[in-house]
Amino acid sequence: MKIGLYFGSFNPIHVGHLIIANFVAQYSDIRQVWFVVSPQNPLKKSSTLLNEYDRLYMVQAAIENNVRFRASDVEFKLPRPSYTIDTLTYLKEKYPENEFTVILGSDSLQNISKWKNSELLLKNYSFNVYQRPGFELATSSEKNIHFLTAPLLDISSTYIRKAVQEGKSIQYLVPDKVLEEIERNGYYKN
Repeated sequence: MKIGLYFGSFNPIHVGHLIIANFVAQYSDIRQVWFVVSPQNPLKKSSTLLNEYDRLYMVQAAIENNVRFRASDVEFKLPRPSYTIDTLTYLKEKYPENEFTVILGSDSLQNISKWKNSELLLKNYSFNVYQRPGFELATSSEKNIHFLTAPLLDISSTYIRKAVQEGKSIQYLVPDKVLEEIERNGYYKN
């Protein structure tokens, strides 16, 4: 089966993530999308992250009714920080019958040269790239990079955390179950 791996901190997961994942599941040859919750991204500060199990729970709550989506805690069991190449190597060994494709935004693609073993990643794995505001989709000579014409959304987890800190409503930016979890636990207030 062809599986799209949507890596992220998901701090919190929001409707933008879900719209992109649904687009990939509906308009590409990907049969299932796994939301790979990263406990520690080496390119991001971890001080603003909720506990990884709380973020995983919110992802599970957000996708519970979609049979083509799956929440993955695979990186919780791997050395930290989390490197995409290490996760892909592990998954390829554990699930040799599956083919894995990385789903990422055009902003991440522009930084891919900073990733561990980026040349190996680009050579051995395919990437489905969606546009992020302010990061145009450039053409690529890499045969494994496929550009998606997904809906362009300017929603980010950073924006959502800031809105919560300012006491603003995040209704409609996150799924209702995620909103309930954030409010019940007082996440992102500080």
